Amino acid sequence: QVQLEESGGGSVQAGGSLRLSCKIQISGYTYITDNMGWFRQAPEKEREGVAAIERDGSAEYADSVKGRFTISKDNAKNTLYLQMNSLKPEDTGMYYCAADDFPINVRTGTNIAGNALDTWGQGTQVTVSA
Repeated sequence: QVQLEESGGGSVQAGGSLRLSCKIQISGYTYITDNMGWFRQAPEKEREGVAAIERDGSAEYADSVKGRFTISKDNAKNTLYLQMNSLKPEDTGMYYCAADDFPINVRTGTNIAGNALDTWGQGTQVTVSA
């Protein structure tokens, strides 16, 4: 069983930075956390993919965050990170981490088999003011 807990959200001004963390708690052995991602949802908008990372460290980003956000994973600490720089008001939203045993498609929000992702966290709020 896998549980994910996000932290690090907050309120910043445009141009500022935040680093989100997603602590991974695992019971037993699992492949689910081999592939992980960050998603966000703004008020009255659909959830969208932000970034995803695979077991080999390869990463994929949404066009809107390329060059500003960096996803990384510290396996020794069982923690996923999202470093967010040059934040914009349109980055405001609830940020969620997710995990799956298949690579994650950032564009569709599913795994590459087209299935819903296995595990989600509860989210952390990011608010960027102009």
